[in-house]
Amino acid sequence: MDTIVRVGALPVPSADSHAVPPVREWAGHTGTGVALGCAALGLTTGFVDFLGDDPPGALVRERLAGSGVDFRPLISPHGTRRAVNLVSPDGRRMSFYDARDPLDLRMPPEHYLPLLRRTRHVHLSISHFARYLFDDIEALGVPVSTDLHDWDGLTEHHRAFAFRSDLVFLSTAGAGERIGQIMREIIREGRAKAVIATAGAGGAYLLTPEDRTPRLVPAAVPPTPVVDSNGAGDAFTCGFLYGRLSGHELEECARLGAVAGAHACTAAGTHTALARPDDLLASASPPPPPPPVPAVEAQVSSTGA
Repeated sequence: MDTIVRVGALPVPSADSHAVPPVREWAGHTGTGVALGCAALGLTTGFVDFLGDDPPGALVRERLAGSGVDFRPLISPHGTRRAVNLVSPDGRRMSFYDARDPLDLRMPPEHYLPLLRRTRHVHLSISHFARYLFDDIEALGVPVSTDLHDWDGLTEHHRAFAFRSDLVFLSTAGAGERIGQIMREIIREGRAKAVIATAGAGGAYLLTPEDRTPRLVPAAVPPTPVVDSNGAGDAFTCGFLYGRLSGHELEECARLGAVAGAHACTAAGTHTALARPDDLLASASPPPPPPPVPAVEAQVSSTGA
């Protein structure tokens, strides 16, 4: 659950109190955003997570109801995770996340394995319990992506996610000028086929094992004025995954991600402006033709994202 506080400027000047516009609450969390965004793009989407039996949890359930997301939460006695996000007039934000989940929280395999066995891609948020799903994901041979957010390249918590994922997203915010070095380390030490670093209005950077330096992907122009950047990174991930699962080249996937991310900035709140396929396809290049079907035998399967 995200509590959105609109402030006059970031950083907020020191004062005993500030008058602000009405404080709003929205269903937040990066996992929620990626699930909603992928479903809005027409991808068959399942979502597993922990949720509290509390008023914030009820709001999350309400937001996901009717969204097309197959949401299968487990009740956590520790309650629903919360965040307070300060948003400036130009749409920039500063987030404060609580850390209520204990380190020994685990998701039982019987809850997620049936879904893993019929999926073609998994996206893991960096919640602590999610790191214990990697072994099962790898055993099934399912590609996995993750978002490290503002990782500085040093915090130990993020390393398993960085080095065990096939697609790695992160923000340049935590690394500054070291972002290229961190991207190269992820490629060198891990299994990533691509690392994508988002830089807000500065665009994004794409690095593959074949690249010597990251490639710049320009930011997309939002269709309407920027209001709120909450959820823009999650939307970028959704656009990229949509392109990847549709057969586009990596650079085109990043461009689709930029379009989806820009679209997310055009409405107040978190995960409120979700890109649709037409929003992306209006700016997309056609995907490559499919490989020829073998003449002797062809197998057809239907899988989700």
